[in-house]
Amino acid sequence: MKIAFDVDDTLIIPAIVAGTDRDIPNYDNIAIYRWFQLQGAYMIIWSGGGKDYAQMWGEKLGLMANEYRDKSTNEKSYDETIDIAFDDCDVKLAKVNVKVKRLKNSISRKDWNKHLLT
Repeated sequence: MKIAFDVDDTLIIPAIVAGTDRDIPNYDNIAIYRWFQLQGAYMIIWSGGGKDYAQMWGEKLGLMANEYRDKSTNEKSYDETIDIAFDDCDVKLAKVNVKVKRLKNSISRKDWNKHLLT
């Protein structure tokens, strides 16, 4: 079974939302990640910020993924080999797409998201 997790607003809580000076781990979603990993699933961490960004966060969080990917959200992003994708947005990236609760959704991430472009 292949399981994919997004980084921003899924594995981490953005600093702007947490009210801190740095992004923090989302321990609830990390626990789900680790459960699937313990079951022997093939784990993927991906991000719209790119493969390197996904790998950096995977390593910071101590999550040993089998693969790191750049996550694109266009129609061609659907990957029929991925069984379940966890993301904070409505996406169709896998056979089953789980939308996780985005904390404090009323807070704009517009300025915070600029860090992904640098």
